Order: sequence, then C-alpha cells, then structure tokens
Amino acid sequence: MRYFLASALIFVVFSSASSPVTGAPLARKDAIAKVQRETQGKVLSAETKQIGRQVIYRIKVLTRDGKVKIIEVPADDRHDVDAR
Repeated sequence: MRYFLASALIFVVFSSASSPVTGAPLARKDAIAKVQRETQGKVLSAETKQIGRQVIYRIKVLTRDGKVKIIEVPADDRHDVDAR
C-alpha cells in the first residue's frame, strides 16, 4: 500500500508542475537522464507505459541512501524532477 501511495504522489508531483509544457514530448533516454541527474541515483530499469493517449516512463532508481524508488515521468513533462 505504501508503494502505491508513494508512486501516486510522485506521479502527481510530476504532472502538476506550474509552468506550461513546451516543445516535443520527452524521449525515454532524456527522462532517464533527467531522473538520474536530479536524484543522484543509479537507474536500474526503465519502461514505457501508455495510458490512453498519455505516455509515461516508469523509472526504477537506486538512491544514494540505498533505497529503490519508482519514479513515473510523463513524456510531456519538461520540468525538473522534484528530488525530495
């Protein structure tokens, strides 16, 4: 249950950025690089999911403190990762 809530919270953080989205959709390799850069962690895996018309990258990261986190980044997200 905690995993689901954490994933939902992370998704909401990414999808509720305040500035408008501009440009082409984010490529998977760019989403991976962004998550790695912003979390300072090691990317373990990444997969692409399609929910309706929306593409979401699901990226598994090993954080610097040894925890594994799943971060979901919408392909239309051009904002920085909120690494809390």
